[in-house]
Amino acid sequence: MDGKLYGIGVGPGDPELLTIKALRLIKECDVIAVPGRSPQDTVAYKIVDGIYPEIEKKELLGIHMPMTKDKAVLKTSHEKGADRLCEELDRGKNVAFLTLGDPTIYSTYIYLHEEVKRKGYPVEIVSGIPSFCAAAAKLNMSIAMGAQQLHIIPAVYQVKEGLELSGTKVLMKAGRRLSEVKEQLETEQKLSDVKGQPKDCTEQVFMVENCGMEEERICRGAEQMPETAGYYTLVIVKEEEWL
Repeated sequence: MDGKLYGIGVGPGDPELLTIKALRLIKECDVIAVPGRSPQDTVAYKIVDGIYPEIEKKELLGIHMPMTKDKAVLKTSHEKGADRLCEELDRGKNVAFLTLGDPTIYSTYIYLHEEVKRKGYPVEIVSGIPSFCAAAAKLNMSIAMGAQQLHIIPAVYQVKEGLELSGTKVLMKAGRRLSEVKEQLETEQKLSDVKGQPKDCTEQVFMVENCGMEEERICRGAEQMPETAGYYTLVIVKEEEWL
């Protein structure tokens, strides 16, 4: 009988944000897979280790996921990764693949999930707390209220277009393009000041780096943001609350 693949969201960084269901399945599964050649060095592994040290006794499987936009390279890596997971499933092993945040939001895992599912194996996604929800909680504020729209934007692909949207904008993985984000926000603020925009149309800007981790950093206001930041950085651009 084939094993089952679980794509498990481990949350943004704080081990205490790991869900009860996620922890139960991690304990029950035979194999723990993570995105990286060396499992113990991955952020996802360290998050779980912070609440469940016994993970070190599990059979660990590292799946290399290259950081590139080359579609051919990505396709090959996804196929190889899925094949390696299927080898464990063919042995009747249940596999828990750990992924940061939630598996359904810009997760590299989802490509493996779809490939394994296409091959006919049983699969299941286990939700985790998304980084932008954890960041908003850390800031003690809502992300959106009333009729406000919420836009989740991959900053590695688009910045200017995303920031022109109304409502709350969340720029994911913004670290490498932080200078561009900062410049665009400061330009928009200057234009807003010139136009004399009313207070209820102004925007609040927050940057959260490594949310829930030891290296966590929070900046309030575009002018306080650095020119660069780490990979796990998001920016929340929020209109003044209104109903």
